[in-house]
Amino acid sequence: MPVFISYSHTDADFAQRLALQLVKARAQVWIDRWELNVGDSLIRKIEEAVSGASALVVLLSKASVASEWCRKELTAGLVRELEEKRVVVMPVLIEDCDIPLFLRDKKYADFRTNFDAGLAELTQAIARVTNDTRSRLETPTWHTDWAVDWGMDGAQARYTLTFVEQAVGKPYSCLAVAAVRGNEQATLRYLTYQQEGLDWIYRHIMLVTLAETARELDIRMILHDPLPQRRMFGIRDEKLGIEWEVQLECRLLGDDTGFDVLLDVVGLFEAAATHSRSSSRRTTADEQVRLDAILAKLKAI
Repeated sequence: MPVFISYSHTDADFAQRLALQLVKARAQVWIDRWELNVGDSLIRKIEEAVSGASALVVLLSKASVASEWCRKELTAGLVRELEEKRVVVMPVLIEDCDIPLFLRDKKYADFRTNFDAGLAELTQAIARVTNDTRSRLETPTWHTDWAVDWGMDGAQARYTLTFVEQAVGKPYSCLAVAAVRGNEQATLRYLTYQQEGLDWIYRHIMLVTLAETARELDIRMILHDPLPQRRMFGIRDEKLGIEWEVQLECRLLGDDTGFDVLLDVVGLFEAAATHSRSSSRRTTADEQVRLDAILAKLKAI
């Protein structure tokens, strides 16, 4: 999901500069001047953007704290913080002003004297919602930390997904590692995207494909002893000659309770794919040109 920038139009030039820098840092950004077209419903579009954003970056200036519209956006963000019990609103101070009461206990990114220093603070703060390669998945009864890495393993492209699932109040956790390796055609596609600096797009494609395959095979692992449980399966596109071999290894860590544990591998893969999709930014105009060229090149092979 994107990072929403709330600002007074008096500060439009600053907001535009900040948005461009965040995009360079690989954040997906929602800013009204990029998203709204003539005839759009302002209230509906902005309401949808605020409710769907991963974070609300609020630019604080004399003009914005006096703006009724900015106050409404801030209120919506603070309500989401209370409901979701997580940080949603991230203040950015761009000039001396009267900081709203409900933001005074929050640390703000200070852009007043040094833009680069303020940007470093802000990008660090939003890394949790813009990083599409790792995250923590939480429910009231458990949480799962996961990450994906990628690269070349000899002559093969490879992806490795690692999950650690911990149930609340349980003396054990579950570890799942999926090693994914491609054949010659799969590696060629990986390298084609990588050479254009668009490997993050292909990584997202791989995560979605992996989740869909796991769903079709209904992959679940019963963990009943300290030894790792293994399963191998493949992802194939016979028309394109692409094959990915997946070696899955799952095991229990911690105390032995004497009970079997069912690990929902499908849910793990789908959660990773969902996070990747929601955190990935849109392609820039230049990247879209390169992506279209990649697709045309691969289609001709």
